Amino acid sequence: MTRPHRLRLLGAREPAEAAPLSVPSGEPPRSVLVHAARGGDVRAFAALVDAYYARSLRFALHMLASRDDAEEAVQDTFVRVYKALPKYEEREAFEPWLFRILANRCRSAGARERRRAEFVEYGDVPERPVSSGHDDAIAWREEIGIALAALPEEQREAFLMRHVEDLSYEDMSVATGVGVSALKMRVKRACDALRARLTEVDRD
Repeated sequence: MTRPHRLRLLGAREPAEAAPLSVPSGEPPRSVLVHAARGGDVRAFAALVDAYYARSLRFALHMLASRDDAEEAVQDTFVRVYKALPKYEEREAFEPWLFRILANRCRSAGARERRRAEFVEYGDVPERPVSSGHDDAIAWREEIGIALAALPEEQREAFLMRHVEDLSYEDMSVATGVGVSALKMRVKRACDALRARLTEVDRD
């Protein structure tokens, strides 16, 4: 069975909408929107939410097992962003600042998720259904999701920020509070683990 080997992750919307941000012609630059939102312009904040929501949800979906938890984490993130904007220093890049808040909310949600799991009986956990009608591409993306979920949280977070959200290591450091060298090591270990897992699956 031949499977595609390019690592592509499903987003919250169509891939084109969840791609790294670019400013369409006629739309205010992100810095202008941030400045206006910081000054209390609700429409500018709504434009920021619309611009970053798909990427934020994509990140949260890969960090958390539950879609409900992911959506709640993203919504909570934007509530916190709105409340914190008056204190936001514009000399700090907005994107890593946003992802720092989002990553913290995902960690908190993940901790709640793990606590809930402690009270679930083994027999209550349904096996993940696999439809025989799924084509190879869908099955491969599912394997990627399983491999990502198996990574330690800190490695999964670093991998997603670097290779899915395309943040620089410097911005990742701002978002996580972790040094660049440590982040590079986390990403490397994540890549090694994913490669080993997906190579093993591909041989089956």
